[in-house]
Amino acid sequence: MARETWATRAGFILAAVGSAVGLGNIWRFPFITGQYGGSSFLITYLAFVALIGFPAILVEFVIGRRTDRNPVGALRELGSGVWSSAGWLFVVTGFIILSYYSVVAGWFLRYTLIGITEGFTVADPAAADALYESVSTGLDTLLFHAMFMLLVVGIIAAGVRRGIELSVKVMVPAILVLLVGLAAYGFTLDGASAAYAYYLSPDFATIAANWTEILPAAAGQAFFTLSLGMGVMITYASYLGEDRNLAADAGIIAALDTLVAVLVGFVVFPVLFSIGIEPGAGGPRTIFVSLTAAFAGIPGGRILGVVFFGMVGIAALSSAISILEVLVSYLIDEVGVARVPASAALGAAVFLLGVPVTIDSIFLGLYDGLADGILLVLGSLLLALFVGWVIPDVGREELRKGIADDAGLDAVWIWAVRVPILIVVVVVLYLGVVDYVGFLTGDFAGWLAAR
Repeated sequence: MARETWATRAGFILAAVGSAVGLGNIWRFPFITGQYGGSSFLITYLAFVALIGFPAILVEFVIGRRTDRNPVGALRELGSGVWSSAGWLFVVTGFIILSYYSVVAGWFLRYTLIGITEGFTVADPAAADALYESVSTGLDTLLFHAMFMLLVVGIIAAGVRRGIELSVKVMVPAILVLLVGLAAYGFTLDGASAAYAYYLSPDFATIAANWTEILPAAAGQAFFTLSLGMGVMITYASYLGEDRNLAADAGIIAALDTLVAVLVGFVVFPVLFSIGIEPGAGGPRTIFVSLTAAFAGIPGGRILGVVFFGMVGIAALSSAISILEVLVSYLIDEVGVARVPASAALGAAVFLLGVPVTIDSIFLGLYDGLADGILLVLGSLLLALFVGWVIPDVGREELRKGIADDAGLDAVWIWAVRVPILIVVVVVLYLGVVDYVGFLTGDFAGWLAAR
């Protein structure tokens, strides 16, 4: 079976950006930023993207392009012993993430429909919270979860060029245009100046006092938004030619992803500050509860809300297709299953795993804490160890392809992978495990006891 490839460089970059630009940037980023001090979190996050995220993208790129395989096949080809089985971690991680990702994406589709049919008229935060509770669980939630997965399966079944590449060439530019327009609108709101001060004036004392919380949150956000640790970038790079400058492509992808995250702050925080809502106070429901109440109280709120929630739905779709492609590429490469039945079967399995999240939101914390706080970071740790210490010469050789004169970039990169990335990732993984154990013994244990 002939393996598919990208038709254009722009198609690959937009697909990778589309994977990175999703719910992590638009749903997760605002409430995480609000929870951990606004600008204090932002500057830590930006540092992680530049110092850790960029080299980590290259780790996945060199593995994918070198092998032309999915994560399982790639690690099996390059590694031996335990390393030959390490690729399964990325399949499991992607499977878990997509299961709850699809449910949350369905919420955004439903809020978009509410805005179109009814408008955003719930100005009271308590009433907005009640609306969120009705949207986040129940039969309707299950149906929107199914609807979103059908869209994802349809795009993946169409193939790399006719499905993924064609769709992202429409979706990613649309996301950027809509975000710039929404940010420009946010500039006109009464709370804009206070929001910018909160968002752009870092308090280093806050970072020093709360680094054990800010550090893992920022690292997890960087890994999540750049689609690291789940094999997406390995899979997408496996469709590349050898003449491509991986460093240049990685820089563009990281920059565009970061630009989107920063722009989201310029949209969300002015809206929240305009009606006096504290950022981050509602956790994962911030976007839904706080913004729904805000849209009800500002001029043009209905149109703004429909555009915003619709844009997030598009972004979620561009990311979800990348995650399912990791799973589908495994069945295609390793088992020989055709793309259409592989897409349908895996889409159905992911849908079933996400069903508990539509019943009770405690499962969102259960899945997200495991995948984002532990598995993504563990995946990045294993890849850094593998490329940095097991196959460093292979990694450096692959990185040099397509670069006329790397001026020692490969040496700097491999030592960045070997030392600072490993140190940071180990610390973040430890803190993530501690945090997840706290969730299991606290909120989740309480939930179980109440059943």
